[in-house]
Amino acid sequence: MAQNQQYGVIFDMDGVLIDSYDEHRISWQRMARERGLEMTDEQFKATFGRPSRDIIRQVWNLTDPAEVRQMDDRKEQIFRELLGAHVPAMPGAKALIEDLAANGFKLGVGSSGPPQNVRLVVERLGIREKLSGLTTATDVTRGKPDPQVFLLTAEKMGIHPSRCAVVEDAVHGITAAKRAGMKAIGLTGTASREALAEADLVVDRLSELNAGRILQLINSGARL
Repeated sequence: MAQNQQYGVIFDMDGVLIDSYDEHRISWQRMARERGLEMTDEQFKATFGRPSRDIIRQVWNLTDPAEVRQMDDRKEQIFRELLGAHVPAMPGAKALIEDLAANGFKLGVGSSGPPQNVRLVVERLGIREKLSGLTTATDVTRGKPDPQVFLLTAEKMGIHPSRCAVVEDAVHGITAAKRAGMKAIGLTGTASREALAEADLVVDRLSELNAGRILQLINSGARL
């Protein structure tokens, strides 16, 4: 189908490959309480999908780099503790990756998460050998909705952005994919269909996707 690996699919991690919404929410709120701060559910939802340090600066108006780094590191430590030995794979994620790989797609992960988190998830899901590109927060200088994370992942994969699709659950990620010149597939759950309206295709489950449908989307000049 996708002969000579001419096409690529880039996955966000949180909310796409793993169902980690609650773990992230709890880790943010626990870290905040330790410092006498607060993060509401509404604040978490509004900032989900952005780099942690950008969120810290925005929500608490903090500018000291050392303090921001300490808060970020502590939040991610709590997150990994919550994941523990169980990485909650999203239903249909592994099956979709297997289908895409079998049909010659190059695959990548473009995440705003730190490398420790991304490596943990990729290894626990057993998909590392299927990935041609892996980009994390430390690889980029600008977070989503800037397209840098997806453009860098496509470059690592050796695929032109116009031949890539991105699977994302967050509004900031959809915007980043579109700015990268890629087809954006929105997965509901973190955000509603209405919030993901900028995407070229919106699905409620990963099982709605397959290699043929994604290939058609990439080659289409219009939304599906």
